[in-house]
Amino acid sequence: MPSALLGHLSRRQFRNQLLRWFDREKRSLPWRGESDPYRILVSEIMLQQTRVAVVKDRYTEFLRQFPSVSHLARAREGSVLAAWSGLGYYRRARALHAAARQIHKNGGFPRSAEQLAELPGIGRYTAAAVASIAFAEPVAVVDGNVKRVLARLAGKELSTDAWWQTAQQLLDERRPGDFNQAMMELGATICLPGQPLCQKCPVVKLCASKGVTAKPKLATARNKATLQYLLARRNGSVLLRQRPASASLMPGMWELPALPTARIYADPILELRHSITTTDYSILIFKGAGRAKESRWFPLRSLNRLPLTGLARKVLSRLELL
Repeated sequence: MPSALLGHLSRRQFRNQLLRWFDREKRSLPWRGESDPYRILVSEIMLQQTRVAVVKDRYTEFLRQFPSVSHLARAREGSVLAAWSGLGYYRRARALHAAARQIHKNGGFPRSAEQLAELPGIGRYTAAAVASIAFAEPVAVVDGNVKRVLARLAGKELSTDAWWQTAQQLLDERRPGDFNQAMMELGATICLPGQPLCQKCPVVKLCASKGVTAKPKLATARNKATLQYLLARRNGSVLLRQRPASASLMPGMWELPALPTARIYADPILELRHSITTTDYSILIFKGAGRAKESRWFPLRSLNRLPLTGLARKVLSRLELL
Protein backbone atom coordinates (compact mmCIF):
# COMPACT_ATOMS: atom_id res chain seq x y z
CA MET A 1 0.00 0.00 0.00
CA PRO A 2 2.60 2.66 0.88
CA SER A 3 4.47 2.27 -2.41
CA ALA A 4 1.19 2.27 -4.36
CA LEU A 5 -0.06 5.39 -2.62
CA LEU A 6 2.40 7.79 -4.25
CA GLY A 7 5.16 7.07 -6.74
CA HIS A 8 8.71 8.32 -6.12
CA LEU A 9 8.28 11.47 -8.19
CA SER A 10 4.88 12.15 -6.66
CA ARG A 11 6.28 11.71 -3.15
CA ARG A 12 8.94 14.30 -3.90
CA GLN A 13 6.31 16.59 -5.34
CA PHE A 14 4.10 16.05 -2.29
CA ARG A 15 6.92 16.95 0.12
CA ASN A 16 7.92 20.07 -1.79
CA GLN A 17 4.38 21.39 -2.15
CA LEU A 18 3.45 20.62 1.45
CA LEU A 19 6.56 22.28 2.90
CA ARG A 20 6.24 25.35 0.69
CA TRP A 21 2.65 25.75 1.91
CA PHE A 22 3.71 25.22 5.53
CA ASP A 23 6.52 27.79 5.30
CA ARG A 24 4.03 30.30 3.94
CA GLU A 25 0.81 29.55 5.86
CA LYS A 26 1.73 27.97 9.21
CA ARG A 27 -0.02 29.40 12.25
CA SER A 28 1.95 31.53 14.68
CA LEU A 29 2.05 29.43 17.86
CA PRO A 30 4.27 29.91 20.93
CA TRP A 31 6.01 26.55 20.47
CA ARG A 32 6.68 26.97 16.74
CA GLY A 33 10.36 27.25 15.94
CA GLU A 34 11.38 25.70 19.27
CA SER A 35 14.34 23.31 19.37
CA ASP A 36 14.39 22.80 23.16
CA PRO A 37 13.10 19.23 23.68
CA TYR A 38 11.58 20.16 27.06
CA ARG A 39 9.45 22.96 25.59
CA ILE A 40 8.41 20.74 22.70
CA LEU A 41 7.47 17.93 25.10
CA VAL A 42 5.34 20.31 27.19
CA SER A 43 3.48 21.54 24.10
CA GLU A 44 2.86 18.02 22.78
CA ILE A 45 1.53 16.76 26.12
CA MET A 46 -0.72 19.80 26.51
CA LEU A 47 -2.09 19.48 22.97
CA GLN A 48 -3.33 15.95 23.65
CA GLN A 49 -7.13 16.26 23.98
CA THR A 50 -7.01 20.07 24.45
CA ARG A 51 -7.76 22.76 21.87
CA VAL A 52 -4.88 24.84 20.52
CA ALA A 53 -6.61 28.08 21.58
CA VAL A 54 -6.65 26.92 25.21
CA VAL A 55 -3.08 25.60 25.16
CA LYS A 56 -1.56 28.81 23.73
CA ASP A 57 -2.01 30.81 26.92
CA ARG A 58 -1.49 27.97 29.39
CA TYR A 59 1.74 26.86 27.69
CA THR A 60 3.36 30.24 28.26
CA GLU A 61 2.17 30.40 31.88
CA PHE A 62 3.39 26.85 32.60
CA LEU A 63 6.86 27.57 31.23
CA ARG A 64 7.05 30.79 33.21
CA GLN A 65 6.60 28.72 36.37
CA PHE A 66 8.68 25.71 35.23
CA PRO A 67 11.20 27.09 32.69
CA SER A 68 13.30 23.93 32.46
CA VAL A 69 13.04 20.21 32.91
CA SER A 70 15.05 20.55 36.13
CA HIS A 71 12.59 23.09 37.55
CA LEU A 72 9.70 20.76 36.77
CA ALA A 73 11.50 17.71 38.16
CA ARG A 74 12.13 19.46 41.49
CA ALA A 75 8.56 20.79 41.83
CA ARG A 76 5.94 19.31 44.13
CA GLU A 77 3.17 17.40 42.37
CA GLY A 78 0.59 19.75 43.87
CA SER A 79 2.29 22.75 42.27
CA VAL A 80 2.36 21.00 38.89
CA LEU A 81 -1.33 20.09 39.12
CA ALA A 82 -2.17 23.66 40.14
CA ALA A 83 -0.35 25.01 37.07
CA TRP A 84 -2.21 22.44 34.93
CA SER A 85 -5.61 23.27 36.42
CA GLY A 86 -8.15 24.01 33.72
CA LEU A 87 -6.45 21.93 31.02
CA GLY A 88 -8.15 18.72 32.19
CA TYR A 89 -6.98 15.10 31.89
CA TYR A 90 -4.63 15.53 34.85
CA ARG A 91 -2.94 12.19 34.29
CA ARG A 92 -1.03 14.04 31.54
CA ALA A 93 0.41 16.45 34.12
CA ARG A 94 1.42 13.58 36.39
CA ALA A 95 3.04 11.75 33.47
CA LEU A 96 4.91 14.89 32.36
CA HIS A 97 6.13 15.42 35.93
CA ALA A 98 7.27 11.79 36.18
CA ALA A 99 9.05 12.04 32.81
CA ALA A 100 10.83 15.24 33.91
CA ARG A 101 12.05 13.51 37.06
CA GLN A 102 13.38 10.58 35.03
CA ILE A 103 15.12 12.90 32.55
CA HIS A 104 16.65 14.92 35.40
CA LYS A 105 17.79 11.73 37.14
CA ASN A 106 19.38 10.45 33.91
CA GLY A 107 21.25 13.72 33.40
CA GLY A 108 19.63 14.81 30.14
CA PHE A 109 17.05 14.25 27.43
CA PRO A 110 17.04 11.03 25.38
CA ARG A 111 17.80 11.93 21.77
CA SER A 112 15.88 9.22 19.89
CA ALA A 113 12.22 8.32 19.61
CA GLU A 114 12.96 4.82 20.84
CA GLN A 115 14.56 6.12 24.03
CA LEU A 116 11.94 8.84 24.55
CA ALA A 117 9.19 6.21 24.38
CA GLU A 118 10.68 4.58 27.49
CA LEU A 119 9.82 7.64 29.61
CA PRO A 120 6.67 7.55 31.78
CA GLY A 121 3.54 8.45 29.85
CA ILE A 122 5.32 9.04 26.52
CA GLY A 123 3.78 7.11 23.64
CA ARG A 124 4.93 6.47 20.09
CA TYR A 125 3.45 9.68 18.67
CA THR A 126 4.86 12.02 21.33
CA ALA A 127 8.27 10.37 21.20
CA ALA A 128 8.41 10.76 17.41
CA ALA A 129 7.22 14.37 17.54
CA VAL A 130 9.90 15.40 20.07
CA ALA A 131 12.67 13.43 18.35
CA SER A 132 11.91 14.81 14.89
CA ILE A 133 11.38 18.44 15.92
CA ALA A 134 14.11 18.75 18.56
CA PHE A 135 16.75 16.38 17.20
CA ALA A 136 15.86 16.13 13.47
CA GLU A 137 15.51 12.35 13.72
CA PRO A 138 13.85 11.16 10.49
CA VAL A 139 10.86 9.50 12.15
CA ALA A 140 7.25 10.17 11.13
CA VAL A 141 4.35 10.98 13.42
CA VAL A 142 0.80 9.67 13.18
CA ASP A 143 -2.01 11.37 15.07
CA GLY A 144 -5.68 11.89 14.24
CA ASN A 145 -4.95 14.73 11.83
CA VAL A 146 -2.24 12.79 10.00
CA LYS A 147 -4.48 9.71 9.73
CA ARG A 148 -7.20 11.79 8.09
CA VAL A 149 -4.74 13.23 5.54
CA LEU A 150 -3.33 9.80 4.72
CA ALA A 151 -6.78 8.21 4.42
CA ARG A 152 -7.90 10.86 1.94
CA LEU A 153 -4.66 10.64 -0.03
CA ALA A 154 -5.13 6.85 -0.26
CA GLY A 155 -8.87 7.03 -0.80
CA LYS A 156 -9.50 4.55 2.01
CA GLU A 157 -8.73 3.75 5.63
CA LEU A 158 -5.43 2.03 6.40
CA SER A 159 -4.39 -0.57 8.94
CA THR A 160 -2.45 0.47 12.03
CA ASP A 161 0.89 -0.64 10.58
CA ALA A 162 0.10 0.96 7.23
CA TRP A 163 -0.55 4.37 8.83
CA TRP A 164 2.99 4.46 10.18
CA GLN A 165 4.61 2.86 7.12
CA THR A 166 2.96 5.30 4.76
CA ALA A 167 3.79 8.31 6.93
CA GLN A 168 7.41 7.16 7.10
CA GLN A 169 7.67 6.76 3.34
CA LEU A 170 6.21 10.21 2.74
CA LEU A 171 8.49 11.85 5.32
CA ASP A 172 10.97 14.44 4.09
CA GLU A 173 14.13 13.27 5.85
CA ARG A 174 15.87 16.59 5.24
CA ARG A 175 13.27 18.46 7.34
CA PRO A 176 11.53 15.79 9.42
CA GLY A 177 10.32 18.12 12.16
CA ASP A 178 8.86 20.66 9.76
CA PHE A 179 7.30 17.93 7.64
CA ASN A 180 5.60 16.31 10.63
CA GLN A 181 4.27 19.66 11.77
CA ALA A 182 3.10 20.41 8.23
CA MET A 183 1.14 17.14 8.05
CA MET A 184 -0.55 17.90 11.37
CA GLU A 185 -1.19 21.50 10.31
CA LEU A 186 -2.77 20.34 7.05
CA GLY A 187 -5.14 18.06 8.93
CA ALA A 188 -5.96 20.69 11.56
CA THR A 189 -6.65 23.63 9.24
CA ILE A 190 -7.41 22.33 5.71
CA CYS A 191 -8.17 18.59 5.65
CA LEU A 192 -10.97 18.97 8.17
CA PRO A 193 -13.12 16.05 9.38
CA GLY A 194 -16.49 17.13 8.00
CA GLN A 195 -15.91 19.52 5.11
CA PRO A 196 -12.29 19.68 3.95
CA LEU A 197 -11.18 22.95 2.33
CA CYS A 198 -9.93 21.23 -0.80
CA GLN A 199 -9.75 24.49 -2.78
CA LYS A 200 -7.04 25.64 -0.36
CA CYS A 201 -5.14 22.35 -0.15
CA PRO A 202 -1.57 22.50 -1.49
CA VAL A 203 -1.58 18.79 -2.46
CA VAL A 204 -5.14 18.37 -3.72
CA LYS A 205 -3.95 17.19 -7.16
CA LEU A 206 -2.24 14.22 -5.48
CA CYS A 207 -5.29 13.30 -3.41
CA ALA A 208 -7.44 10.29 -4.29
CA SER A 209 -10.49 11.57 -2.39
CA LYS A 210 -10.60 15.30 -3.16
CA GLY A 211 -13.12 15.92 -0.42
CA VAL A 212 -15.03 12.64 -0.59
CA THR A 213 -15.25 11.31 2.94
CA ALA A 214 -16.85 8.39 4.66
CA LYS A 215 -20.32 8.91 6.10
CA PRO A 216 -19.83 10.60 9.47
CA LYS A 217 -20.62 8.57 12.56
CA LEU A 218 -23.77 9.55 14.38
CA ALA A 219 -23.12 11.36 17.62
CA THR A 220 -23.54 9.09 20.61
CA ALA A 221 -26.11 10.07 23.21
CA ARG A 222 -24.60 11.86 26.19
CA ASN A 223 -25.56 11.29 29.78
CA LYS A 224 -27.20 14.09 31.79
CA ALA A 225 -26.83 14.70 35.53
CA THR A 226 -27.15 17.41 38.17
CA LEU A 227 -24.54 18.15 40.82
CA GLN A 228 -24.83 20.51 43.80
CA TYR A 229 -21.98 22.16 45.69
CA LEU A 230 -21.56 24.35 48.75
CA LEU A 231 -19.77 27.69 48.75
CA ALA A 232 -18.78 28.43 52.35
CA ARG A 233 -16.72 31.52 53.18
CA ARG A 234 -15.30 33.01 56.36
CA ASN A 235 -12.67 35.67 57.07
CA GLY A 236 -11.45 35.84 53.47
CA SER A 237 -11.22 32.07 53.12
CA VAL A 238 -13.22 29.43 51.27
CA LEU A 239 -13.89 25.82 52.27
CA LEU A 240 -12.55 23.10 49.98
CA ARG A 241 -12.31 19.31 50.14
CA GLN A 242 -9.69 17.09 48.58
CA ARG A 243 -10.70 14.26 46.29
CA PRO A 244 -9.42 10.90 47.59
CA ALA A 245 -6.22 9.47 46.17
CA SER A 246 -8.24 6.42 45.10
CA ALA A 247 -10.64 8.48 42.94
CA SER A 248 -10.73 7.40 39.29
CA LEU A 249 -10.97 11.02 38.15
CA MET A 250 -8.73 13.85 39.37
CA PRO A 251 -7.32 12.12 42.49
CA GLY A 252 -5.87 14.53 45.04
CA MET A 253 -7.43 17.63 43.45
CA TRP A 254 -9.32 20.20 45.51
CA GLU A 255 -12.98 21.05 44.93
CA LEU A 256 -15.99 22.62 46.62
CA PRO A 257 -17.80 20.33 49.10
CA ALA A 258 -20.58 18.37 47.40
CA LEU A 259 -24.18 18.58 48.60
CA PRO A 260 -26.61 15.63 48.45
CA THR A 261 -28.50 15.75 45.16
CA ALA A 262 -31.56 14.15 46.75
CA ARG A 263 -32.15 17.28 48.83
CA ILE A 264 -33.69 20.38 47.26
CA TYR A 265 -32.06 23.70 48.13
CA ALA A 266 -33.52 27.12 47.39
CA ASP A 267 -31.98 29.94 45.37
CA PRO A 268 -28.61 28.82 44.01
CA ILE A 269 -26.10 31.66 43.71
CA LEU A 270 -24.75 30.20 40.48
CA GLU A 271 -25.92 27.80 37.77
CA LEU A 272 -23.69 26.57 34.97
CA ARG A 273 -23.04 23.70 32.59
CA HIS A 274 -19.99 21.47 32.77
CA SER A 275 -18.99 18.40 30.76
CA ILE A 276 -16.71 15.55 31.81
CA THR A 277 -16.01 12.67 29.41
CA THR A 278 -19.48 11.45 28.27
CA THR A 279 -21.65 13.33 30.78
CA ASP A 280 -23.14 16.83 30.65
CA TYR A 281 -23.72 18.21 34.14
CA SER A 282 -26.02 20.93 35.42
CA ILE A 283 -24.09 22.51 38.28
CA LEU A 284 -25.85 24.34 41.12
CA ILE A 285 -23.87 26.32 43.70
CA PHE A 286 -25.43 27.21 47.06
CA LYS A 287 -24.13 29.59 49.68
CA GLY A 288 -24.04 28.45 53.29
CA ALA A 289 -22.04 27.69 56.40
CA GLY A 290 -19.61 24.83 56.35
CA ARG A 291 -17.63 22.70 58.73
CA ALA A 292 -13.99 21.83 58.25
CA LYS A 293 -14.58 18.11 58.79
CA GLU A 294 -12.82 16.33 55.89
CA SER A 295 -12.28 19.80 54.39
CA ARG A 296 -9.95 22.77 54.81
CA TRP A 297 -10.23 26.54 54.80
CA PHE A 298 -8.00 28.24 52.23
CA PRO A 299 -7.35 31.99 51.94
CA LEU A 300 -8.60 33.34 48.61
CA ARG A 301 -5.11 34.65 47.82
CA SER A 302 -3.73 31.07 47.88
CA LEU A 303 -6.26 29.49 45.52
CA ASN A 304 -4.16 29.94 42.39
CA ARG A 305 -1.44 27.80 43.94
CA LEU A 306 -3.81 24.89 44.59
CA PRO A 307 -4.46 21.95 42.25
CA LEU A 308 -8.13 22.79 41.74
CA THR A 309 -10.44 20.67 39.62
CA GLY A 310 -11.51 22.32 36.38
CA LEU A 311 -15.03 22.70 37.73
CA ALA A 312 -13.86 24.33 40.97
CA ARG A 313 -11.70 26.76 39.02
CA LYS A 314 -14.61 27.57 36.71
CA VAL A 315 -17.02 28.19 39.62
CA LEU A 316 -14.57 30.32 41.62
CA SER A 317 -13.71 32.33 38.51
CA ARG A 318 -17.38 32.96 37.71
CA LEU A 319 -17.90 34.17 41.29
CA GLU A 320 -14.81 36.41 40.93
CA LEU A 321 -13.04 34.68 43.82
CA LEU A 322 -10.10 33.50 41.72
